[in-house]
Amino acid sequence: MRDQVTKSPAETESFGERFGKRLRVGDLVLLTGELGAGKTTFVRGVARGIGSSAPVASPTFQLVRVYTGRVQLAHIDLYRIETSSELADLGLDELLDQGAAVVEWGDRLDAPKAALVHLEHLQGDRRMIRVERDLIR
Repeated sequence: MRDQVTKSPAETESFGERFGKRLRVGDLVLLTGELGAGKTTFVRGVARGIGSSAPVASPTFQLVRVYTGRVQLAHIDLYRIETSSELADLGLDELLDQGAAVVEWGDRLDAPKAALVHLEHLQGDRRMIRVERDLIR
């Protein structure tokens, strides 16, 4: 996949959907970007790409939300995580054994083999989505 400027939330979701169609069990995707950059909007598309019709919301207060589809998708938010013991409590390894995971605020997780996607708010509804490290196949 290549970098893309999207002009609306629907286009950001569409990019995420194409990304989600490629996910397999064990895939880890780290999302970075400031508040309001479109990370959750991107994940809505990823969930659609795995075949989930469930409504996607930010897991900020729940930390992990799981969506079912052709692969299980764990949507994780590390915004409120402050210690490495809290990270361990998430059970990321177990979630990856069962499906794929997309992590908002992924720069807080040391995972050099993970896909890395940076979202940047340009202006209005425009976003730059930069795939810095793609899914490893």
